Amino acid sequence: MKIFLKLLLTALAVIVLANILPGVLVTNYVTAVIVAVVISLLNMFVRPLLVFFTLPATIVTLGLFLFVINAIIILLASKLVSGFAVSGFFTALLFSVLLSIFRSFLFSLLKEDKK
Repeated sequence: MKIFLKLLLTALAVIVLANILPGVLVTNYVTAVIVAVVISLLNMFVRPLLVFFTLPATIVTLGLFLFVINAIIILLASKLVSGFAVSGFFTALLFSVLLSIFRSFLFSLLKEDKK
């Protein structure tokens, strides 16, 4: 149930950021949920491979290359999902950074006290 709620919160973040950022287009709410699922799957399967193969670049840049990997994940999602479009690399970079911040804020609201 918590995974489903996290997907819905990610879809909400995608919708809000698409309305704020120029260059990001989400056609409807169903597309936002599909984008949330696709981004989650890409983060689960593709991101570890990208991190592994770009490990020297990540080490040299002291981890800043991970932002580039996040932007690549967003661009892949925009190619895979019709109805979701990102205009360019720097828009995807800004979108991924803001999505990470927004998701961490929303997920912090889900934390339960373990007393």
